[in-house]
Amino acid sequence: MKSQKGALVALSSIPLIMTLGNSMLLPILPLISKELGIGAFQVSMIITVYGLIAIVMIPIAGYLSDRFGRKKVILPSLAIAAAGGAVCVAAAWFMDGMAAYGVILAGRLLQGIGAAGAFPIVIPFVGDLFKDEKEVSKGLGIVETCNTFGKVLSPILGAYLGILLWYAPFIAIPALCLLSFLLVVLLVKEPEKRDSAAKKRKLREFLGEIKEILHKNGRWVYAIFAIGGICMYVVFGVLFYLSETLESKYNLHGASKGYVLAIPLAMLCLASFISGKFIGQKKPRMKWLAFTGMVILSAAMGVTLFSSNIYYMVGLLTVGGIGIGTVLPCMDALITESLEKEARGTITSLYSSMRFIGVALGPPAVSLLMRQGHLVLFGSMTALGIAGALLILFAVKPSQVEKDPGSERRDNGMTVKAGFRQRAR
Repeated sequence: MKSQKGALVALSSIPLIMTLGNSMLLPILPLISKELGIGAFQVSMIITVYGLIAIVMIPIAGYLSDRFGRKKVILPSLAIAAAGGAVCVAAAWFMDGMAAYGVILAGRLLQGIGAAGAFPIVIPFVGDLFKDEKEVSKGLGIVETCNTFGKVLSPILGAYLGILLWYAPFIAIPALCLLSFLLVVLLVKEPEKRDSAAKKRKLREFLGEIKEILHKNGRWVYAIFAIGGICMYVVFGVLFYLSETLESKYNLHGASKGYVLAIPLAMLCLASFISGKFIGQKKPRMKWLAFTGMVILSAAMGVTLFSSNIYYMVGLLTVGGIGIGTVLPCMDALITESLEKEARGTITSLYSSMRFIGVALGPPAVSLLMRQGHLVLFGSMTALGIAGALLILFAVKPSQVEKDPGSERRDNGMTVKAGFRQRAR
């Protein structure tokens, strides 16, 4: 049990550090724009390029982790992420203007490749560590809380580092990755030997099995994919909007801006922790709690339509953060606990790819929507929240009869966790 707790601590450090490595840049994007002489859309690409490459690489990392082991993918990925941060530091130190911008994008690309093989692999790894689904739910709640805590800490830490040196957040990335690397080496062991048949399984055969799983379970799996993407789009879109607005309209800079950005993220973090503790093994509870969270998000974005006062907006966006924090642990648990271990890595990696699509699209989309006005920006976010709530309501369907926790049945050769209906489509 102690070894499992130590492993969970080490694995939880990965989303915390990967989030810091990305979100720390949000409060200093206007500063980077000024230093490099680039516009709002161009500077938003520093966040977007990280997410775009991760979208492509995450499914590959998931397949490799299923075949060769989670730890063997995580460790090299952390090293690659550290190297990406080092490239950004070198560009900022030795180069100026557009030349530095181009190399920083290349470094962020490399960092995104590393992130693709680190954070997304944590979700199935937690599923492998624990046999009891209740412990899996708690573990995933802790992982999601560390992820969101990284988002809370990142605007404050990024703002303080930016005061010291505009590219100081890039310097922090290699150091943080090294810390996580050492924790994983020392505390994490693969819970069991990989099945020899799985190791020999060719990519074509594996993809065929994934295709079959998606065909049978496509409705609820795709719905969860979309919900994860919507949540991360809103989170990073709102952060980008607040960062730009606080600086340009309210002349709020540095640590003061970081603390304001941290308010909605702090509530998101708290909601994630409470949600992960509360859901347990009850999949109907996961569904309805997630639905409630999306309704809260939609309502908050909808009310924001009628006021651009910064105090009201920060308060309403904080309420929206509570909604997102309620949703994410439920989605993590549903998709992790409802799939067999052999395919868990790849399917959850596809889910992580959708979340990274939200991360990648949020800042540039918001930078363009801001030009269209307040109503268009928050009207679109309200519509996305409603769409997410409807997906949870009609596409995610826990079974009507709750079976014994941990029991499994065989359905056309595929293991199906009890308590969640997986219907052929």
